[in-house]
Amino acid sequence: MREVELPPMLVLGFESSCDETGVALYDRERGLVAHALHSQVAMHQEYGGVVPELASRDHVRRVIPLLRKVLDDSGCTFADIGAVAYTQGPGLAGALLVGAAFAESLATSLGVPTVPVHHLEGHLLSPLLSSSPPQFPFVALLVSGGHTQLMRVSGVGEYQLLGETLDDAAGEAFDKTAKLLGLAYPGGPALSALAEQGRPDAVSLPRPMLNSGDLMFSFSGLKTAVLTQVRALEGDGQVLTPQNRADIARGFQDAIVDVLVKKSLRALKDSGLSALVVAGGVGANRELRRQLNARAERRGFSVYYPELEFCTDNGAMIALAGALRLAQGASAKPAGSFAVRPRWPLAEI
Repeated sequence: MREVELPPMLVLGFESSCDETGVALYDRERGLVAHALHSQVAMHQEYGGVVPELASRDHVRRVIPLLRKVLDDSGCTFADIGAVAYTQGPGLAGALLVGAAFAESLATSLGVPTVPVHHLEGHLLSPLLSSSPPQFPFVALLVSGGHTQLMRVSGVGEYQLLGETLDDAAGEAFDKTAKLLGLAYPGGPALSALAEQGRPDAVSLPRPMLNSGDLMFSFSGLKTAVLTQVRALEGDGQVLTPQNRADIARGFQDAIVDVLVKKSLRALKDSGLSALVVAGGVGANRELRRQLNARAERRGFSVYYPELEFCTDNGAMIALAGALRLAQGASAKPAGSFAVRPRWPLAEI
């Protein structure tokens, strides 16, 4: 263990909304102190997707070992913790309950308050963990799991919805299209990797709502267009070759990226802001980052991303959000009673 100079407020954060168990310690003065994460990908691969009951049971198994690791890595003890933050929602009800019950029980035993955190707020604020964080206000493109939204972020807790998806989110479209192409779970990263082998413009797919004049999205039709392409090839008596699959993946990814980039640029123009934050799992997509970086260089705006390890769900973003909430004067509640919110619009926080 290494010795540390104990801070005036050390916030312990827990994330358990779906299939990652995350634990982290965040110091309001020094930043992230330590974090640990366990992904359930290997367990769910056998079933082709997340099984909620298995996810909940695995959170129970992982949370204590991860907590011990974080305390060991940081050199801190339970006595140093000033507050406990946890994901209250949205997410899988059973998975949320594991994290919330453990966090509330631990906080009660330590005599410290708790800070329930909105999962998407954690993603929105996660770029603040970087060495060169953005400054408020900024436009945020949130592409996490079942969410694709553009937000104006004026400060902690100050979020204005500018546009969102009308049906499938970008991440859902990636996963569903990956299944159509016979790719294993998790489909999104597998499809992105396959797309790098595809030929540009070999497959032309629609750009849904690209020129709609607003900041709304729709991706379910794009998935259907991929299905049509696959059936057309198979209907001609052809075998879906590895190159066919790579070309379709490339065409699909290019279509998604074109829409996300154009809508993000419009959001910057309409809002008059010059900083864009991209957060969530799809924010790790290399082509999306390449295109946004190129546009930023040409048009003179700044674009920020979380570190790759913080694009997916993690405890660090929850500890950060809890600490920032406290720093903004939010009231931590006494530990004990709690409720989770599997469905929780960000606009309600």
